[in-house]
Amino acid sequence: MFGWSRRTLEPGSMRDGRYLVGMGMASGTYPVFRWPASARARAFNDGTAVVQSSASDMGPGTWTTMAIAGAEGLAMDVSRVRSELGDTKLPQGSVHGISSTTASIGSAVYEAGLAVRAKLLALASKDQRSPLHGAAEDLVTFADGRIALKSDPARGEGYVDILRRNRMESIEATVDSNPGNEEKKFSMHAFCAQFVEVRVDEELGVVRVAHVVSAVGGGRIMNEKTAVSQLNGGVVGGLGMALFEETLMDHRMGRFVNANLGEYHVPVNADVPSINAFFVEERDDHVNPLGTKGIGELALVGVAPAVANAVFHATGKRIRRLPITLDKLMS
Repeated sequence: MFGWSRRTLEPGSMRDGRYLVGMGMASGTYPVFRWPASARARAFNDGTAVVQSSASDMGPGTWTTMAIAGAEGLAMDVSRVRSELGDTKLPQGSVHGISSTTASIGSAVYEAGLAVRAKLLALASKDQRSPLHGAAEDLVTFADGRIALKSDPARGEGYVDILRRNRMESIEATVDSNPGNEEKKFSMHAFCAQFVEVRVDEELGVVRVAHVVSAVGGGRIMNEKTAVSQLNGGVVGGLGMALFEETLMDHRMGRFVNANLGEYHVPVNADVPSINAFFVEERDDHVNPLGTKGIGELALVGVAPAVANAVFHATGKRIRRLPITLDKLMS
């Protein structure tokens, strides 16, 4: 995808007109974290459900992943499940950060869904009017809001039927989900490889990134659309770290002198190149009930070193202090 086979070995040996061309790569890793979290799932007699936790969503798509995890736990179509979060009246969530939200909140929501469907089976199993009377959990399947016997899939009933026959508007379960001893038994990480191509103006020392390929192994991906968006954002953040962002301090006064976006430079649209970000399929059953790994921070890891390696390949200069600015290349 990146075209690494085009890369010549000698620094400064690739050109495009007045520009020196460099290709660099770096690998990255980020630990898997999971914190205690609580969640509630509730199934209604109209065929819908809600999952709740006092989590927050600052952009990575927690609203959506909660619904997906809840739908899986409940064995319902995700279009029938909505999320509620961001309220301290709801079951206590976990910190939103350290690439841990889906692993923590998602696991709690998923387990709450499992608890609800177990309650629904218990209702049906005790009810002589139910076709599932006497059925145990190992003898049934859950799918599309319905419970059926494994031996006779036609013999079963939906959650709606169970609730309405018992004159219940809804049924709910609240679960406190806690990590086990998996962190003591296994080394758990997500991984990435970043490939970057740069153009360096030989006369001016200006660095432009032309292309980035980001390959990530992040366990199970709950929502690829929002997850790829996180990868793209992480790449942009990595470009900022590599080429633009620098905090300057007045050591006489102990104050930052560029504490605003007019003087603290970050990448803008014109600085962002073609980005190809994708996931390498990976299954890890040890990390948490959903098999997810955090990708928020991982998406940035490795980008700046890859840029630095590409700049070295283009110019022969090894810059070891970020950001890589033209004064460092021209000195």
